[in-house]
Parts: sequence; structure tokens; C-alpha cells
Amino acid sequence: MSLPALAPYPDVAPVPTVPPVPLPARIDAVVRQALYERRLVGAVVLVSRDGEVVHRQATGLADCESGQPMTVDVVFRLASVSKPIVSVAALVLVAQGRLDLDQGIDRWLPEFRPRLADGRPATVTARQLLSHTAGLGYRFFEASADGPYARAGVSDGMDDAAISLAENLRRIAGVPLLYAPGTAWGYSLATDVLGALIERVHGTPLDTAVRQLVTGPLGIADTGFVAGDARRVPTAYVNGDPQPHRLREGEIVPVAEGTVGISYSPARTFNPHAFPSGGAGMAGTAQDFLRLLETLRQGGGTLLPRDLVEDMGRDQTGGLDLPDAPGVGFGLGFSVLRDPRLAGSPESAGTWRWGGAYGHAWFVDRSQGLSVVAFTNTLYEGMSGRFVTDLRDAVYGRAPTHP
Repeated sequence: MSLPALAPYPDVAPVPTVPPVPLPARIDAVVRQALYERRLVGAVVLVSRDGEVVHRQATGLADCESGQPMTVDVVFRLASVSKPIVSVAALVLVAQGRLDLDQGIDRWLPEFRPRLADGRPATVTARQLLSHTAGLGYRFFEASADGPYARAGVSDGMDDAAISLAENLRRIAGVPLLYAPGTAWGYSLATDVLGALIERVHGTPLDTAVRQLVTGPLGIADTGFVAGDARRVPTAYVNGDPQPHRLREGEIVPVAEGTVGISYSPARTFNPHAFPSGGAGMAGTAQDFLRLLETLRQGGGTLLPRDLVEDMGRDQTGGLDLPDAPGVGFGLGFSVLRDPRLAGSPESAGTWRWGGAYGHAWFVDRSQGLSVVAFTNTLYEGMSGRFVTDLRDAVYGRAPTHP
């Protein structure tokens, strides 16, 4: 016995199909919301998928006071976006057989002989510098202005300290290590020490070495340790209520509760006599940095052998989590996503990510063929604020977690 045919429901209209919102519109909405809510002043966002730039956007203002609009070719103060660039320079020296990742750097820098808190000497390797497992710290993380790095006069690379890189290295070495190298992870001045190592191995000042090893071969001319044309450099702003304020020369801005904070010198980027800080001293465009990321994402090209690129993207911490970042480890120059579920992220396992204190964020998801660069002129929203999470979710088409 057959069942009767089911009758249609003529009075019920079909549910309309809602077309997906294109990626450019999703990203534009996130940027404009941040500008509307006065969390950002201006931003440049670039997205590349499978080697093709699928989104390029410059929105907001490079300078509020004059009304100068943001453009895609502005030269940003890079802060810690300098780190992956300088890290690649070191790895080019490794590829050339001139530097060993796992040999003590005292072979090249015999004057850099740090000690543990109990006075015992410690050996630091280039791998530990690249992965921030060397036992070093940052002055701006200290709880007071009378911390060990402050008493030693150490520069974090973003102030107007009138000292040489060699002198800063001497001061860093004079402060006891926070832990035995290789036993813990701590974000630090390690890339500044790495810069001094590159100088010694390459036999030239760091700016020359980076130009010859990285930016020159890549054909990126607008990235270096001095911004030559002040008209192309956006004004730096600090988040505030009801709106961001212009970053003042010498202003100290805490990065986390309980820390003394970073002493900023916006003028430093124009000073050719400022020592080249490998961890924070470069300036450049979003387009230049995207070219570097894409070169690495695609295996290194003629710049770096594929096996060293793979090593960059391999967690070097022995399974340690970064503070307040579950599921995230650190490679050679940037963080590496180990567990997307623990991190609560739509990114693929193995995604590279980091940022910069002047207001920058970037990530590379090699599994998805994605490279994303978001440079802003607003700290710290552009580095670690809601904008960074909203942008990430917009790229992956995930619903925003904020109303």
C-alpha cells in the first residue's frame, strides 16, 4: 500500500537565499566601525590569497590635525614588525653557512656574556634569540621605573636614547637573565641582540646588512631604519576617551596593567644617528611587508631555503604557551598557532602571527593561502584591540563576537 502524496504548502513563501557578503565588504565594515567608534584614526589593510591581492584598503586619516587622508603607500613606524624582517636577515646568514643557529653566540660576540641571577655564566644561541627563549626581558615590562633594565639604562629601541647598539648590548648583558636559556619563554630584547650578532657576522652596520640580505633582494625600497620623507609618515595616536590623542614625544604608554610601559619617541624614525634596533627600529609600508610575507608563505623563493622557512614556522618553545595566549607557541621570529580550538580562532593550525606596538597586526595562514597585513596609526587598538579580532573573523567569514 502506497502512502498518499504530500500536498504542497501554497501559503508558505520559500526562505530567500541571502548571498554571502564578499570579503572586501566584510573587512571594510570592520575598519569603518573602528573608525566610527574612534578606536582607530587610520588604517591600511592588505589581503592576499593564493598569491593574488584580493583586498587593498586605506581608510581614515594619516593626520587628524591637517585632515591628511591615509594612503596605501604611507611609511609606518613598524615597532615589532621589525622583528620578522631582522629574523629573516639572520636566517639568510644561516643559509649562507656563516651563522649556526645552535652554537653559542659568544663565538661572534665574545663581549656578550650574560649571567644568571646566581652569577653563573650562561650560553645563548641564535635559535634562542629568534624564539625569545634566551632569558632576556624588556624594560617596558618591568613593574617600576627602578627595575633592573631601567637602572642599567637599557633602551627598548623606541625611545630617544643617544647610545650606540654596542653600548645597549653591553647594558643588556649586565642585567642578570630572567631564566636559564631554553627553559622558558619571554618576549624580549632578544632581536636587538640578534641585530648586533648580524652586524658582527655580516661585517656591516645592521641597516646595511638588512638591506643587502633582505630588502634589496626583495626589491622593497621603502623599508629601512630611517624614514627619509616625513610627509609619508602618518602621525601616531594613542587610544583614549572620547577619542585617540596624538602621541607626544617622550610619552610613556603602559602595555599591560602593572608594567611601567614603553617610552616613545615618534621623532626617532627620522634620526639617522639613532642606533638600529632590530626589535623595534624599522619603518616601512604595508605593501613592502606583504611582499616579505608572501615570499615566506610560498617557501622562501630565492631569499631563503624552504627548510629554514619551515623552521621559522615550527614551535620552538617545547610546548610552552605564550602568556594569555592558550594554544599559541613561538617560532623563529613570530608566534605559531598550535591549537585553534584552545585559542578560539578560525585560523588553521600553524598560522603565523604577530604585530607592532605602534598599532599593527599581521598573520599568514599557509593552509588557506592567506597573508593579511593591517597597519594602523593607533596604539594599542591596532595591535591587540577588538579591531584585530574583528578583522581576523571578517577574513574567515565568522560572525563578530561583539554587538
